Amino acid sequence: MILDPSQREFPAFSLPRLIRTCFGNVEGNKACILIDLPNPEDVKDFKFLEDETLSIQNYGYEVFYKGLKTGVLEELGMQGGEFFAYKETGGSNLDMEDEAFDPDGKRFSLDNDIYPNYDLIFVVSTFSATAPLTAKCKEFGFRGATLHGLNQVIVETGLSVDYDEVSADAEAIRLGLTQADWFEIDFEFEGQRTTLRLMVNGQEAQKSHGLCPPGRPDVANLPAGEVYFVPRGGHGQFPFKYDEETIGMLTVEDGKIVKSRLIYGDYEKIKEHNDRLAYDPMTGMLGELGFGTQVLPFSGRDIQDEKILGTIHVATGRDDHLGGDITPDLFKEKHHASHDDVLYAPLKTPEIKLPEVRMHKNGETIVIAGNYKPGKFITDLVDAARAASV
Repeated sequence: MILDPSQREFPAFSLPRLIRTCFGNVEGNKACILIDLPNPEDVKDFKFLEDETLSIQNYGYEVFYKGLKTGVLEELGMQGGEFFAYKETGGSNLDMEDEAFDPDGKRFSLDNDIYPNYDLIFVVSTFSATAPLTAKCKEFGFRGATLHGLNQVIVETGLSVDYDEVSADAEAIRLGLTQADWFEIDFEFEGQRTTLRLMVNGQEAQKSHGLCPPGRPDVANLPAGEVYFVPRGGHGQFPFKYDEETIGMLTVEDGKIVKSRLIYGDYEKIKEHNDRLAYDPMTGMLGELGFGTQVLPFSGRDIQDEKILGTIHVATGRDDHLGGDITPDLFKEKHHASHDDVLYAPLKTPEIKLPEVRMHKNGETIVIAGNYKPGKFITDLVDAARAASV
């Protein structure tokens, strides 16, 4: 198994191949693109393209809108290709406002005009829309993909891979990790070594693998490639990087972050976090434990970097889109009901080492990763599955 992305060849990006692979036969399907904007009315006459800070939305226009309109719809037998903008939510996986606009300046309702009338919805946004779109797809019956944070590296690598292969690798790893009792992650930072244990209590592991075949509503988070669990409890401590200048140590009890302690940097960020935890304890709930399954280059965007084999991420907040029971109504404030990934990756958290990650399953404790590299247990799973498929 090749573990170095520089040794891997990535084919040229193809929108028809991506759609056909991820969604199967889409003939007759009606598709649209959604983007988020600080002011959604700036979609009129594509005014937002003049703003250089909106590069993500520009990819929504260049890659998906223009791609669909300049031959892909016809090639795949699809219809539509309309373009809409909604107001950015300001946080990861927060519910979206219902109002949307099109390039003619017309106002629409997501619930009344868009979700019921499209079969495929592509959301290219600054803030992840995976949780709210997953809830809406079950209500209205569409399929779709969320692609927040797009950049050129992601287009040329994470969106160019063969998602049948991504799915097969993720399934091999999922089968190896499923029904585990718990996972332990060792962290090392400035000479301090701490451990976070997360209980999963024998639950079936889930996978984000990019395939949404016809037949049932579903939303893919692209790039895909991870195996994940909804924690059922946990305890320990782990370092958290607030920004380049500030790192704190978080204490977890009963599956919930209960306090943060300053290691270095801006104490005000620690105080703000502790005040939020005290006011709305649900913001400290750990809602996900995820393991990347793909060999990809670092993109600087979590949507791809959390899918890299050897990285891990935990997430706080809502987890209803993952099959958990932390729903938005449990938070004291609507804007608190986010799902925020905390990614540990060599180029994002170089100050923080991950000496070892362990799984306990069937009475045995197995090392599955260390120092941001997959363990032999993981690589053997993938190699065996690939050999069996030949």
